[in-house]
Amino acid sequence: MRLTKSTDIALRIAMRLAVLGEGDNPTTREVAESVGVPYTHAAKVVSRLQHLGVVEARRGRGGGLMLTFAGRTGSIGLLLRELEGVGDVVGCEDEPPCPLRAACRLRGALRGAQEAFFAALDHLSVGDLVASPAGPVLLGLTTGPARTAPPADTAGPTG
Repeated sequence: MRLTKSTDIALRIAMRLAVLGEGDNPTTREVAESVGVPYTHAAKVVSRLQHLGVVEARRGRGGGLMLTFAGRTGSIGLLLRELEGVGDVVGCEDEPPCPLRAACRLRGALRGAQEAFFAALDHLSVGDLVASPAGPVLLGLTTGPARTAPPADTAGPTG
């Protein structure tokens, strides 16, 4: 099973916020830069995390993003269920629907495997994920200048 890109970004953002000190509330743009994702993607994910009660965002002076207590201590398995949804792993009902769907045992087995995946993460929290060695690495992430393409070679052809 592979997590969606937005779930990956959500976990990165939550982990980054978990290691910051009290009053260190970065903007969405700063967090996006520090975890290496486009601002537009980060903004959508932050909105979803706010809706789930994982992140709080404040505007204006002294504002920024902060991880809530529920975001720090809540179950990673539960968070992933919310972010990923618990739909089918395979497209049994897609168009055209699979002709084996009425008698297939694979669908049930895959649902069980998906739930086992989430259950294996139920006992973990974001706080657990940022323990050493991850915490110091996350603290070392800094926002830098906007990434730009390297300058084009202007020397011309040699020969």
